[in-house]
Amino acid sequence: MSRQTGLIFGLVIVQSLCGLYLLWEILSSLFGLPEIPLRWEWREGVEVAVILALILGAAASARLGFLAQKEIARAQSAHALTAGQFTREVEKHFAQFSLTPAETEIAWFLIKGMSIADIAALRGTREGTIRAQATVIYRKSGVKGKTQFLSQVVEDLLL
Repeated sequence: MSRQTGLIFGLVIVQSLCGLYLLWEILSSLFGLPEIPLRWEWREGVEVAVILALILGAAASARLGFLAQKEIARAQSAHALTAGQFTREVEKHFAQFSLTPAETEIAWFLIKGMSIADIAALRGTREGTIRAQATVIYRKSGVKGKTQFLSQVVEDLLL
């Protein structure tokens, strides 16, 4: 069990015990059941524990909800990739880098593992032009070269 899971489990136990105590207090006053003999200082402490448990529970719920939303988005992206939408997902990724249409085409060739010379031959241009455009692609995506670019695209799409 992870530390976070243990903390949440502990919080649930504290909330449950506090809730049971408050429920017993209400039921004892309604139905004349015996009260739990606690001094007023202890009763105040229990009430403070209830309030803290509720606040911490709300914070934990908000955090878990946020983490769940992130995980859902990741799972939806992974599903889209496995459902044959790889091209659309990569295109969205390229759009985040604000690549021009020519840069997008070159980026696809780079992802396919083509050399600068092969890309230049396909596009009917000089290798220096392709090298310059590849450098712009790397700069826009925040990497230093072809290997890092490919790794970033694959990692961002799968994680």
